[in-house]
Amino acid sequence: MNAVVAALKLTVWRVLPVLALALVTAEARGEAPQSFAAFLTALWPDAEAEGITRATFDAAFAGLTPDGRVIAATQRQPEYGEPFGAYIESMVSPSRIAVGLRKSRQWASTLRAVEKKFGVEPPILVSIWGIESSFGKAQDRWDVFRSLATLAQARVQPPYFRDELLRALRILQSNDIPRRQFLGSWAGAMGQTQFMPSSFLRYAVDFEGSGHPNIWTSVPDVLASIANYLQKAGWQAGIPWGFEVVVPQGFDYRLSRGSFHQWVERGLKRADGDRFPDTGDAILFFPSGAAGPAFLVTGNFDVLKTYNNSDAYALAVAHLSDRLLGHGPFRAVWPANDFQPSRAERIALQNKLAALGYKVNDFTGHLDFDLRDNIRDMQGKFGMIPDGYPSRALLERLGIRLP
Repeated sequence: MNAVVAALKLTVWRVLPVLALALVTAEARGEAPQSFAAFLTALWPDAEAEGITRATFDAAFAGLTPDGRVIAATQRQPEYGEPFGAYIESMVSPSRIAVGLRKSRQWASTLRAVEKKFGVEPPILVSIWGIESSFGKAQDRWDVFRSLATLAQARVQPPYFRDELLRALRILQSNDIPRRQFLGSWAGAMGQTQFMPSSFLRYAVDFEGSGHPNIWTSVPDVLASIANYLQKAGWQAGIPWGFEVVVPQGFDYRLSRGSFHQWVERGLKRADGDRFPDTGDAILFFPSGAAGPAFLVTGNFDVLKTYNNSDAYALAVAHLSDRLLGHGPFRAVWPANDFQPSRAERIALQNKLAALGYKVNDFTGHLDFDLRDNIRDMQGKFGMIPDGYPSRALLERLGIRLP
C-alpha cells in the first residue's frame, strides 16, 4: 500500500505503503477499547486544529461504523512467508506481461513525457502500475475513511493510521476529490498508485492538467505520480536495478558488496551473458539461499523497496520490467523447498540479532542488506554457507521457534 504496504513506503515505508506494520492493539496493551463515537469525538479537535471544517468532518464519517474485516486483513500479507519463486510467478504472470506490453504501447507518448520530466524508465512505471492495481482494472472498493478510522480506533501502529486519517481529511477538505471516490485498500492505500493519504499529498501529480491530481482514473496522473515518488526516493536514471548472476565454484560467500569491476574479478557472470556495467556498485543477493537464483542489485532496487518494503515485491517489479523489455525468465531454478520466514519469525530474528550485539535498523520484519550481512556473520560462526539467507536451519540454531 504505498501500497499497505509504505507499502509500506515503508518504509515504514510506504509507510508508503505501509503494510508491513507492527500490529499493536489497545486490547493487547490491556486498555479498554474506545467506542467509535468516542474516537470520533476525540479526533475532532485535532482535525479542527488542522483547518478541517465541521462540514468536511461530518461528510467524511456520516453513517460510518467500524469495519471488522479490516483487522482480519492485517494478517494477510503475501510478501511474507510465501516461497519467493511462487510469489514472483504470481506477480509476473504471462497475462500481466501481455497486458503490460499492450499498455506500454498504448501510453508510449505519455510514458516518454513522464520519463523526460522525472527520469524514471517506462518499464518500471508500467510494472508498478500493473502490480499495484492490474493497470487500473483491480480497483479496491474499501472506503478509505472507514478503513483508516477502524485501524486508528483499534490503535494499530499508533499514531500512524490516525495521522493518515487526518491527511485524508485534508484531501477531502480541498474539494479536489469527491467523497464517494475515496476508495482504496483495507489499510487506506488509494487509487491505481496505492498511495496512502500522506503519500498522495507529497507525491501525487496533476500531469494531465485537470487542475488536481487524480490517481483513481487518470492514467497520466498515475504514471507521473509513481515516477515522482521514485525520483524523490532517489531513483538514478540509466542505472539498472540489477540482474541475475552465476556464482563460480569456490566463491567466498562472505563477500556481499563491491563494484561491478570487483564482481567481475571475483568470477561472477551475468546469467543472460551480457556485459557488466562499466561503473557502479552492487550487492549480492540470494533471496532463497545459495541453492537458488543469485542477483546483483543496485541502489535502484532499494528505491523500489521504498514503494513497498519487501524484497519479493521489489524483485517482482524489477523482473516484470525486464520482461517488458523482452528479456526472458530467470535462468536458475527456485528451490522446491524454499523457506521464507513469516513476519513474526523475521521480527524474532531481528530481536535475537540485536540481543547478540548486532546493529539492527528495523524491528518490523523488513530484512535490509545490513541485516543480511549480520546473518552472514552468524552463518559463518555456525559453519553454514554465509549467503545472508534466513533459513529454517539458521532460525533453529538461533533458538527461534518455528510453527
